[in-house]
Formats: sequence, C-alpha cells, structure tokens
Amino acid sequence: MKGFDLSLGRPDAPLHAAAHSHHPWPDVSFEAQQRAWRDAAQLMDRKWDHVFTRIIPAAQAHIARQLSLSDPASIAFGPNTHGFVSRILSCMPADRPPRILTTDSEFMSFARQVARLEEDGLVAVMRIAMEPFETFEDRFIAAAAEGGHDLVFFSQVFFNSGFALRDLDVIVRAVRDPDIFVVIDGYHGFMAIPTDLSAVESRAFYLAGGYKYAMAGEGACFLHCPPGYGARPRDTGWYAGFGALESGGGRVGYAADGSRFLGATYDVSALYRFNAVQDWLQRDCGAVPSMLAEVRELERLFLREVDRADGRINSSMLVVPDEAKRGRFLAFRTEQASQIAQTLAARNIIVDYRGDRLRIGLGIYTDADALVRLAKSLVT
Repeated sequence: MKGFDLSLGRPDAPLHAAAHSHHPWPDVSFEAQQRAWRDAAQLMDRKWDHVFTRIIPAAQAHIARQLSLSDPASIAFGPNTHGFVSRILSCMPADRPPRILTTDSEFMSFARQVARLEEDGLVAVMRIAMEPFETFEDRFIAAAAEGGHDLVFFSQVFFNSGFALRDLDVIVRAVRDPDIFVVIDGYHGFMAIPTDLSAVESRAFYLAGGYKYAMAGEGACFLHCPPGYGARPRDTGWYAGFGALESGGGRVGYAADGSRFLGATYDVSALYRFNAVQDWLQRDCGAVPSMLAEVRELERLFLREVDRADGRINSSMLVVPDEAKRGRFLAFRTEQASQIAQTLAARNIIVDYRGDRLRIGLGIYTDADALVRLAKSLVT
C-alpha cells in the first residue's frame, strides 16, 4: 500500500472496497493540505493571486492532459457538481419550461434538482430507461436525433450499475441542432477509464470531480465548458467576474473561457490536494490505462474467489458482466444488498449499495490478501 500509509497503515484501518466512492487519500495529499494552510496564513489576501496564477492553472493543465483538451482555460472549478448543474440550468430558456433529454439513472446532483423543478412545471423531462443495456445507446441516440430539446444530459459511467458508454462522440454527434446544450456527467469516468474529449470538446460540457478516482477528496469539482455555450449564466458568482471582458452599460460582465461558469468563494485546499495527487500519479503510478489494467486484474481475482467460495454473491449476479462495457466498479444485483453491506461494515469492511445493487470498487492500493479476506467475508 505504498503511498497510502497515513490512511491505510493503521492497525484499525478498514478494508476499503468502495473505490467508486471515497478513495483513501494518498500521503502526498496531507503535505498538500499543509501547504494550503501555510499559503493562507502567510499570504492572507494575496493568497488569491497565488491560487489564480499558480494553483488553478496547474489543476487545469492536469485535467486537460487527462481528457485530451486543447485549452486548459475551458475548465472551471467549484466545490461540488450541483453548483455547475444549477448554472447550466440557468442558461436554459426563461420564457417556457426547458425541454430536457436524460436517462433514468443519473446521479442525484442532477436527478434530484431536475425532479424538483419538474414538480413545479419548470422543466419538461424525457427519461430514457437504461435497461436493457444492450439497446440503450441506440434508444438514446434515436431520442437525441429527434431534436426538440434544450438540454441533453447523460452519464459516461452510470453510478448505479457501472455501465460505461465507450463512444461518447457518437452520442454527441447525434444531437444535430447546434443550439442544444450537451452535458456529459463524467464523475465515474474521470481517472477511472481512458477519456479523450478532443473530438467533442467544442460541443459538449463535461462534469466531474476529484472525490472519487482522482483521490483528491471533496471540493475539487470541475466543468469543461465548450466555447459559445452559456455565454452569460443567470446563476453567477463573483469569481466569474475576475476575467470579465465586457464592460460598460451596466451589463454584468463575463469572460469567454470556462471562468464564465465560476461561482463564489470556496475552500481551495482541494485543488492543492488534486495537484499533489496528479503529480504523484504521473510520477509513480502511470497513466489511467495502466491503473485500469491493474484494477481489472484485481477484479478478475476477486470474482474467481467469490465464485470459488460460493457465498452470498457470485459473478452471475453482475449487473454488467462484460468488463469492456463497465466502469471501474462491480455492481451485483441482489435483494440482500443492504444486509450484506451492513454485515461487512460490522467487520470493518467498507462497500455500499444502491437499492438491490451491491457496489464493490477496488483501487491501486488493494492487494491480493485483502481480496481473499473480502471474498471469505461474503460467505456468511
């Protein structure tokens, strides 16, 4: 568990098998958190000059590298993805309920907000069912191609199943009307599976964060903002005025780059952690494809162990059995999901569940001994 001694090196450390949720923080993030404190204490008000000229550009460059984006300035940062969802929704037409095409399996940062607006008739929503998975992409593409929407919103990897959309380009290109906003929720894709946005960077927003596979913890969320879309969000904070290019006439000013989607003051220590972890990963752990290959081997070993143990779950229960169509966690369909998660929690083993889906996620810190212990714990 090299690099994770502070979080996993204690005798009472849990066996962590929820790498689709909260990763253990690498040791380098502790040093970064201390740097954030020292900068704030020593620089005080001048901290913001340092943050906006050093910390944020470094984080933007890391994300642009990971996503093959040509312009790091297209990236805006915020403390959570819900804030970005709200600002995107504030770009929708104000004279009628905006028409939204989405799925029945989006995460709460979007699904809850849209459902609440829908209750009051403020949006009109078409939801495409995820299952059966075999036909989802064709069904969603057909709905997107029909047009008539103001916003098309879908996940890269779906949080409740792990089902992954590998060809984002095809779905984005299906939205023919250039005035329709396209948003990809990449929270379970970023740093989990290889992601190249170069073909759609001028057309689609991409929403993600550092809490999960980027191992930076809360507060390091970001939005890639394609040029020309949402030039003046109605939901706007004072950070969005830093680079304003418009002036005069009493009109609220916005820059043309991703900063137009910024909010207001938040704790930037998460970006210190994000940069430190990205530097460490680049230096010591390899790129996303190599980390994914390592986790795939762990998944195969774990599945062999649970099948051999003949316990409460096995590979036949996988919601997405084909690893080529899966993100970086395993979801098992079982009516005992909540009971299993609670039993494991009592044994100091962390997994989680969503309804009848038991979710198990493995990380680069997971070793073979931990997998055997986890498999044995699932027998009774």
